[in-house]
Amino acid sequence: MTAPARARGRPRTKPAELRREELLDAAQRLFLAKGIAGTSIDDIVSAAHVAKGTFYLYFASKEAILTALQERFVNDFCARLDAAMERCGPNRWRARLQVWVKTIIEGYLDQVALHDVIFHEIEHYDRKAMSHNPAVDQLTDLLTEGAKHGAWKAEHPRSTAVMLFHAFHGGVDAAIADNSKINRARLTRMVTTFVERALEVH
Repeated sequence: MTAPARARGRPRTKPAELRREELLDAAQRLFLAKGIAGTSIDDIVSAAHVAKGTFYLYFASKEAILTALQERFVNDFCARLDAAMERCGPNRWRARLQVWVKTIIEGYLDQVALHDVIFHEIEHYDRKAMSHNPAVDQLTDLLTEGAKHGAWKAEHPRSTAVMLFHAFHGGVDAAIADNSKINRARLTRMVTTFVERALEVH
């Protein structure tokens, strides 16, 4: 038997990280289509074309895969924000703030259905959530550095970041509730103006 023939006879296995991502993708599609409560682990493994035992190699429960989806959402979101700011170049504080606002609004609008399902469908309000919010951490760092360089005023960067984050969330949610077809440019201008006035951007 030749080496290629032996290779063809071996079972093909996917890398663990790829298999995990496929399970996450399957769960995400089903949660969006059927809701979290309406989706079972059997549904997820069927959609991912794996055995049920494979699911438990990566996730202890449906709640665990939901947590993993939340983490992936936040990590991807923050990476998108980081990339947008990096394109502005260093020390361009006002530009970095403006692009942060624009990107967080667009990112939220692009994924609002997924956001609502994985963060709000079954979870109760958690007052401690802001203590573990990477987007708030990112904004805190931006406000801290910009204030050090005299770009704006932020005596209490963490508290300011929390309040601004809630303002973004509330402003976009209100726009969604008022009109299904949102003028993104106008919404971004409105929120940016609010933020710059709040920070007394120079």
